[in-house]
Amino acid sequence: MVKNRHKALGLSDETVLEMYETMLLSRRIDERMWLLNRSGKIPFVISCQGQEAAQVGAAFGLDREKDYVLPYYRDVGIVLTFGMTARDLMLSGFAKAEDPNSGGRQMPGHFGQKKNRIVTGSSPVTTQVPHAVGIALAGKMEGKDLVTFVTFGEGSSNQGDFHEGANFAGVHKLPVIFMCENNKYAISVPIEKQLACEKVSDRAIGYGMPGITVDGNDPLEVYAAVKEAADRGRRGEGPTLIEAVSYRLTPHSSDDDDRSYRAPDEVAEAKTKDPIITFGAYLKETGVMDDEAEKAIHDKVMKIVNEATDYAENAPYAEAESAMKYVYAEK
Repeated sequence: MVKNRHKALGLSDETVLEMYETMLLSRRIDERMWLLNRSGKIPFVISCQGQEAAQVGAAFGLDREKDYVLPYYRDVGIVLTFGMTARDLMLSGFAKAEDPNSGGRQMPGHFGQKKNRIVTGSSPVTTQVPHAVGIALAGKMEGKDLVTFVTFGEGSSNQGDFHEGANFAGVHKLPVIFMCENNKYAISVPIEKQLACEKVSDRAIGYGMPGITVDGNDPLEVYAAVKEAADRGRRGEGPTLIEAVSYRLTPHSSDDDDRSYRAPDEVAEAKTKDPIITFGAYLKETGVMDDEAEKAIHDKVMKIVNEATDYAENAPYAEAESAMKYVYAEK
């Protein structure tokens, strides 16, 4: 029997089963999106496959009633944990009027939902980092007990937005958690051609904050790191940089052919560490989940995905007359 690591972290069996279900739902939504794209029904997919453990583990380490999340475009696991639904995501994929992110105006992966404190992003990468810092500053000035959590890829960690945001947060000891989801590739550029330092977390010392690198395929390890960082932030001890190392199991997007820059053997090797499989194995080895419970979760998830797909596909598009709504003076 494997040691019950989740119990040591204060997580119940029910909570880790919820984590697994959310990871699986993220994966199945993503897989469905690829099928819809390849059949010509939706225009674009930018995938979370391989990064679900980091996303869900991190989101469970936050307070879902008061913290703010500023996700990047792959963060299906984070937004599901914070209250978005499979239907919400499918409506976005189909660009329908009911899409809560933008009413079908933004590309898929541009998450935003005010009621759940999911702050909208835009296509230029890393612009969400200064926004997270600003929200943390506002919270501190207003005496609110909140933490902001912002994610980005390792390629984005080279952008000025990251450096300016991290420096400001460090100087003012703001309650920000910067989490880099290092999936080894910035589109086609491998990690060794992106960084002169060994790890993204090595950069933390330059901003006066702790930096930690964790196994992004292990939701419990990511949970522990984010929970500790959130506790630090709430105590007024400032920001933290977390690097969650995983692997992108798909091409960069539905418009990319990854065979031109990485070998199939490399991808096949990464799939042996697929967090859906490894975390499922952990739950079985600890007696939290058996084959029957696993099947029940899989059946439940597929029912949710099928219903969300059917609803979104048949939902109406926005009226053409609404194109200028929220633009300039139109309300």
